[in-house]
Amino acid sequence: MTQQTNWDTVYTDARGWIREAGKEIIASFTTSFSINTKSNPNDLVTDIDKQTEKFFIERIKKSYPEHRIMGEEGFGDKVEDLNGIIWFLDPIDGTMNFVHQQTNFAISIGIYEDGVGKAAFIYDVTKDELYHCSKGNGLYLNDVKLDPLKPITFSEALLAINATWVTENHRIDPRTFSPLLKKIRGTRSYGSAAIEMAYVAAGRLDGYVSLRLAPWDFAAGKLLIEEAGGVCTTVDNKPIDLLGKNTIFVGNKSFHTQVQKQYIQPALDQNFYLRTPSTK
Repeated sequence: MTQQTNWDTVYTDARGWIREAGKEIIASFTTSFSINTKSNPNDLVTDIDKQTEKFFIERIKKSYPEHRIMGEEGFGDKVEDLNGIIWFLDPIDGTMNFVHQQTNFAISIGIYEDGVGKAAFIYDVTKDELYHCSKGNGLYLNDVKLDPLKPITFSEALLAINATWVTENHRIDPRTFSPLLKKIRGTRSYGSAAIEMAYVAAGRLDGYVSLRLAPWDFAAGKLLIEEAGGVCTTVDNKPIDLLGKNTIFVGNKSFHTQVQKQYIQPALDQNFYLRTPSTK
């Protein structure tokens, strides 16, 4: 017989562990650490990323041996389905910022049961800001409960977007989003999916768009945003695949709806979304 999960205990444990890990990361600032690359020269990983992931895995496996872990650095389980309880873990989201700036990075944990988000935590370590929620109980920043997101107009909106989306490149057609940027209040780019999604949930940003994020990048942020009343989809307005890479567009519901209707769908209808003009 499967033991009933005490979600209050899981929540309390995760909150304690994430702050404990944050202190260890801050302490690493006074020491040297090794830096390596993964898939390309811009895909960095440090020994602090690896140590932090192992820190969580040891504690999760000791307290909840039946739970599975999908971690960015590969020390968890091989997760190929959504059955049971899964922790989606990014020990340092924004490693390039961690290496170059020692700020604008976060620990991200999303806990799901049978594909349904149950609890989420994004900890902006250097600012000591912990965004957290349990499903159905609202969004919190540290100990303060935040208000649900309210409708906004384009003229009020801040969109987190990388310059890749609006400059000629080999991946996407800049005609999709360039016209939108002339209508909104402004853009931002922080270099951490976790922070940008937490900011959307908290109303500091109104939307965020990003290419090919992995589950550990978005699992926590997705639940935080949905708990705040926001919307999380792929850019072409399909459900997010929790086990694969997704090009996502998340945001305030009113902003998300209007951007999809006025900019993304017309790009799809004209067959130039994710295609660049010929340079020949």
